[in-house]
Amino acid sequence: MHFYPNERIALFVDGANLYAAAKSLSFDIDYKRLLAMFRTKGQLVRALYYTALAEDQEYSSIRPLIDWLDYNGYTMVTKPTKEFVDATGRKKIKGNMDIELAVDAMQLADHLDHLVLFSGDGDFRSLVEALQFKGKRVSVVSTLTTNPPMVADELRRQADQFIDLVNLQDEIGRDPADRAHREQRRRSEPEPLDEFEPADLIET
Repeated sequence: MHFYPNERIALFVDGANLYAAAKSLSFDIDYKRLLAMFRTKGQLVRALYYTALAEDQEYSSIRPLIDWLDYNGYTMVTKPTKEFVDATGRKKIKGNMDIELAVDAMQLADHLDHLVLFSGDGDFRSLVEALQFKGKRVSVVSTLTTNPPMVADELRRQADQFIDLVNLQDEIGRDPADRAHREQRRRSEPEPLDEFEPADLIET
């Protein structure tokens, strides 16, 4: 992982995609440690986190995370989800933030030297190419270690640098003891209604 100390850096986090990648690797991301790590790599200008939210629900399983990020150094970009039932009768949540992320990246690019994209979505290949034509370096963070890989081959090829999430686990992973404590506390609380996880978000 190579960064120049004087680079102006911004992080663009595709929340649902990063959640799925970390879950497939069986670890939780400590977003405070993630921010701290990239602050040591250069001049961190902005960290943006993109996710869709079910605003009509009384409780969402990701809302506590969203609130914490909003107060702790991240710029939150959200929009309401749309709910539907698929052919198997399973409830699905539709929430695609690709356009919002791409527009923000292009608008901020003139104030940045290096953009770090936390996503393996191949739809971002054209965005990466456009940013490179503007003279920017782009790193992609996802993982190849799952089967199948979470990162699209065309995105990995286009990026200036590919960073496998599994190699960051020691630096940005949450202590497993913290996870066990949260799960124990969750079991002692009433079950929330209409809860969904970011893994239920689908791309269209």
